[in-house]
Amino acid sequence: MKDFFVHETSIIDIGCTIGRGTKIWHFSHIMSNCQIGESCNIGQNVVVSPEVVLGNNVKVQNNVSIYTGVICEDDVFLGPSMVFTNVINPRSAINRRDEYMKTIVRKGATIGANATVVCGNDIGEYALIGAGAVVTKAVPPYALLVGNPAKQIGWVSEYGHRLDFDNSGMATCPESNQKYLLENNKVNKTT
Repeated sequence: MKDFFVHETSIIDIGCTIGRGTKIWHFSHIMSNCQIGESCNIGQNVVVSPEVVLGNNVKVQNNVSIYTGVICEDDVFLGPSMVFTNVINPRSAINRRDEYMKTIVRKGATIGANATVVCGNDIGEYALIGAGAVVTKAVPPYALLVGNPAKQIGWVSEYGHRLDFDNSGMATCPESNQKYLLENNKVNKTT
């Protein structure tokens, strides 16, 4: 008996590993040799391509395609209709399956609705990519990016609140009261 839920309209190919408590909703296709962690939620009309790795508690909203080469660590949120790519110069007449690039979305990161992540650009821990942004370069941990091409406009806490740093480089999350230090253009949680 399986310890995860799959809607009857979804397809799970052979060789997948799916963790306890994961839910896979309507019209989704989980392709061969994927690894999906525990307590994930895979929305409607999602495609998870071969050999994709999703950590625990990953939330994938409706209409997302996660292509081979993508790795999402624990607690990642992928917004509705966001897009990954896996080939930098695709051509219909040229097979580039051996050129798939890796993209890693680190723990706790959020990618907003309709955003695009160009392959090979990792997303740092707890970064927040705004809706519709187009990511064309690596994203630092805790960074807040918006626009096309995506530009960093600030920093966010692990709870997703914008951080306002004082003259000493310290900021406090208004929800969690966790403290953060901005030093040498890098953010670290201190408590």
